[in-house]
Amino acid sequence: MLSPKDLFLRRQQRNRIALRKKAGGRPRLSVFRSSKHIYAQIIDDVKGTTLAAASSLETELKSALKTGADSAAAASVGKLIAERAVKAGITEVVFDRGGYIYHGRVKALADAARESGLSF
Repeated sequence: MLSPKDLFLRRQQRNRIALRKKAGGRPRLSVFRSSKHIYAQIIDDVKGTTLAAASSLETELKSALKTGADSAAAASVGKLIAERAVKAGITEVVFDRGGYIYHGRVKALADAARESGLSF
């Protein structure tokens, strides 16, 4: 029987394989959420480099947020990553939810990024 961690990793790999097929050269917006914070980064898989990153741990966000583990924090991180991506000349990305379901904080981050100029 597989542990919850193993099941998560299988979902994550299945999602990444599907994204590679659909990416068409676009960078990937990867989301990681922990119990206390949320992180997002835009990754160029061809070069293997991170093009932009944002998290709820950054001082400008941390002071403005009540906690880093709610939908408001995720929306702030989504807005910030979109601003940094547009500044770097990136307007189209592939959304990588990892092994997380598209709900709650993950959805809030994606919606805020989409509203701020990124297209998936």
